[in-house]
Amino acid sequence: MAVSALGINHKTAPVDIRERVAFDPASLQEALQLLKQEVQLEEVAVLSTCNRMEVYFRGDESAHQRLTHWLINHHTLEPDALAQCLYVHQGEQAVQHVMRVACGLDSMVLGEPQILGQMKDAFQYARDAGTTGQLLDRLFQHTFSVAKKVRTDTEIGSSAVSVAYAAVSLARKIFSDLGNMTALYIGAGETIELAARHFHNQGVSDIIVANRTLERGESLTRQFGGRAITLAQLAEHMPLADIVISSTASPLPIVGKGLIEESIKKRKHRPMFMVDLAVPRDIEPEVGQLRDVYLYSVDDLKDVIDENMKARNQAAQEAEDIVANQSEHFIDWLESLASVDLVKEYRQSVAALKQQELEKALALLQAGEPAEQVLQQYAHRFANKMMHAPTQYLRNLRDEQVQDSAEVREILGLNDLDKSS
Repeated sequence: MAVSALGINHKTAPVDIRERVAFDPASLQEALQLLKQEVQLEEVAVLSTCNRMEVYFRGDESAHQRLTHWLINHHTLEPDALAQCLYVHQGEQAVQHVMRVACGLDSMVLGEPQILGQMKDAFQYARDAGTTGQLLDRLFQHTFSVAKKVRTDTEIGSSAVSVAYAAVSLARKIFSDLGNMTALYIGAGETIELAARHFHNQGVSDIIVANRTLERGESLTRQFGGRAITLAQLAEHMPLADIVISSTASPLPIVGKGLIEESIKKRKHRPMFMVDLAVPRDIEPEVGQLRDVYLYSVDDLKDVIDENMKARNQAAQEAEDIVANQSEHFIDWLESLASVDLVKEYRQSVAALKQQELEKALALLQAGEPAEQVLQQYAHRFANKMMHAPTQYLRNLRDEQVQDSAEVREILGLNDLDKSS
């Protein structure tokens, strides 16, 4: 039984469907155990993020049909709605898919690194639930190694491809240590939240959120720390800011040249990095003319992103080559399991035959039969039974198969006999 992957993602399903099939981390362990038991899967793991829900499993040929029905019932979905969004990968195609996902090659933002951590979490949830085994354990560990190799050997993760992350990249060129910086965020929408998250991940913990409503600003500070202020308090707090990121819906500039001139004086001309992500602009363009101020607009960042996207696309092709190569290695290991199982079954069969004949021989010895005669009979019966199946197979071969049967001679050990004679 090979590995399979079944799921939906941002390319196949709208957000309302993705929300409905998402698994709550608090109940995922229980869901995994139910999934394995009720769908009759040998192994199973679930990756659930805002952009995808995928089930990786080991089961029989009809398992994906039972799994689909289970998902529909578990999430109380309309069958047609889910069926139109689902995709299924099996065997080597599934292995490649899992590796591509972990490397960020199937993400909304090409090469984004967060998905690898989410996949590691998915593996840990499944291990804690006791729903993984030899195949998924090996697949996940191999996948993590592949993702690390892609990050190390290609440039797929080195270039910023979102305005929020591009802002962080530029800030790192100006300040050697972002951890000592104070960031001022003007606005509290999704773009500012994303920028705050990226800066927070770089160690920026001293933040100020300025927003029209204090309540919305406070919701951000609950996530990332710091303090919230109103827009009316900007003049008081602007001199504290080493980094200023602004993104509001204001039709007119909020930050003027005069405010920044005063702030720079109070800062004793310590550099100030400013990014205006708003359209129309929040910061007057003339601010960029001031000494010790580094002002970037959204257009400046887009130029950076376009250039970086070209680099990522080139790196993505290199990553695809790595994934293709490594998935072949995994499939080779998977196919070797079949021979291991066959050897085990063969050894068990021979051991059972040996025990059966040995018990007959011991019974004859206990009955007083001569030992030499018993041994002769034992050897004769055991040899005949061992040769029966191979002999029948050889008799059924066509003449041309017998003539080209070097592999058969190797299996029967005849080549070794020829060498020893």
